[in-house]
Amino acid sequence: MIIVQVAGGLGNQLQQYALYRKLLSLSKEAKLDLSWFSNGKMEKNEFITDRSLELDYLDGISYEACTKREKEELTGGGGLLGKLRRNLLPSTVHAFTESKMYHPEIFEQKDLYISGYFACEKYYADILETLRKEIRFPNSDNPENDRLAQEMKERESVSVHIRRGDYLNEQNAAMFGNICTDAYYKSALEYMRGRCRGAHFYLFSDDADYLREHYQGEEYTIVDCNHGKDSFYDMWLMSQCRHNICANSTFSFWGARLNANEEKIMIRPTIHKNCQQFVKEEMQDLWKGWTFVSPEGIIYEG
Repeated sequence: MIIVQVAGGLGNQLQQYALYRKLLSLSKEAKLDLSWFSNGKMEKNEFITDRSLELDYLDGISYEACTKREKEELTGGGGLLGKLRRNLLPSTVHAFTESKMYHPEIFEQKDLYISGYFACEKYYADILETLRKEIRFPNSDNPENDRLAQEMKERESVSVHIRRGDYLNEQNAAMFGNICTDAYYKSALEYMRGRCRGAHFYLFSDDADYLREHYQGEEYTIVDCNHGKDSFYDMWLMSQCRHNICANSTFSFWGARLNANEEKIMIRPTIHKNCQQFVKEEMQDLWKGWTFVSPEGIIYEG
């Protein structure tokens, strides 16, 4: 059995779910481990955003969760006995943690507990069309969402995700900061203006006041109708746009991935974290169809 740990926010959860579905498509016995959300899921740290199992907010999501015993059979379990097993009988432990962008070897495994975020699109690119049809957002109680979605369908709409919030904390800024810079967004917007006649930009952020200060004009609409538990509807609205400009955030990656427009333009930063290096040929293989923009505003077409 292969068990995939589910952790993080909705974008990460969808990636782990997509990997799980990919494994099932290969006739692997696979389950999800949801214990991160209930058993001491995170250190109590002011820099870490609290998360819920948002997969269950969506319709069309179907999965089988593993039991505690099934997990322990692969990981060795917790406590002193688990530690002894891992130290003295390491061959009986089958646990894997993501350490690079793409690990194709996991598809060759039969028994394995997998931890990681698996943002790389190559893992599940061939089933994305199926996932787009199956994953559905429930009807919103806020009529503004339906009004915006209809408007997006009727014009050359482009979603723009600008993530601030927890990315401004010192710890997160060291990892995620200075990637989606002003130069990044300036180049991405200019690229869309050049490719999409009459482009209208729908701006999404966890800092609406910043958007109002920095993005003024008739070509911009600030989306600020979803808050708290309903924030996941922003991903749905991103997917209703014809094209997408993403932050270094899996939330907006999935807004673009769920976009069913066959002629969509998807823009993402060249790197997700500051510890990564951009290798154009590698990224074009791992993220087919995407356009990349560097923090300096250099454009690399996919």
